[in-house]
Amino acid sequence: MQVPSLARQSLAALGWLGRYIWAGWAGAAGLFCFAALWQFGHELYGSFILPSPQETLDALVGLFALPGFGEIAGNSIYRALSGFLLAAGLGTLLGTLAGYFFAAMRLLRPMVTLLMGVPPIAWIVLAIIWFGSSGGSAILTVVIASFPIAFAGGLEGVATRDRALEQMARSYGASSFTRFRTITLPHLLSYLYPAWITTAGNSWKVVVMAELLSNTGGIGGALATSRSLFDIPQVMAWILLVVIFALVTEYLMLQPVREALERWRAAGIPWGIKR
Repeated sequence: MQVPSLARQSLAALGWLGRYIWAGWAGAAGLFCFAALWQFGHELYGSFILPSPQETLDALVGLFALPGFGEIAGNSIYRALSGFLLAAGLGTLLGTLAGYFFAAMRLLRPMVTLLMGVPPIAWIVLAIIWFGSSGGSAILTVVIASFPIAFAGGLEGVATRDRALEQMARSYGASSFTRFRTITLPHLLSYLYPAWITTAGNSWKVVVMAELLSNTGGIGGALATSRSLFDIPQVMAWILLVVIFALVTEYLMLQPVREALERWRAAGIPWGIKR
């Protein structure tokens, strides 16, 4: 009995993977349209202002031959992902808890608004002053700049849950955990995933900015070096590399988890239609 069950699970996983890859064609078409606009800008302003997509791709391939490329990319990946996980974890936990308590919600929401109002570059300057030019300052900046987004997602997800449905489940004897898992969590996830995706993209932007200003290596430091040498194709190649990392974070890390946890949404989607 185990072999057919394993075979069914394998086929289901392959079917889901095929649908997920096929759904990416629309996103790929959007990227091709952006590349066409990029090429138009190159034809208009020339390579010194805006290198062509082909020149940037050639420069991107050349980055892999640079000495220390693995360390440069690895430092930025570690800092961005560490900051993202800390910001998403802390923000989600505290935001979810605050959503259950009205007093905490009223107390913490202005503080979160205050944090969001401070530009990331200001946090970078303060982090350099407090902790010096180190990788820790970049991670701290990512956490402070991205934490409010995850917090707001968790807070709004819990605060806007269907309390009448929760009360009905309580009247039927459902435990607190069961009510959270079956009623609150699906609703909460619909708020958390956009917040996490925004947090992930913000983490990559902030970490490169922090590395560039604090001179702590990584892609930001390499970007500053290329800028000082007026190597515009290499500048664009580093930027493109960051964009690729951001796309990988969203579409290969976060979206598959969302698809796996929100399979119930597929029941209301007509055949052949994909979000």
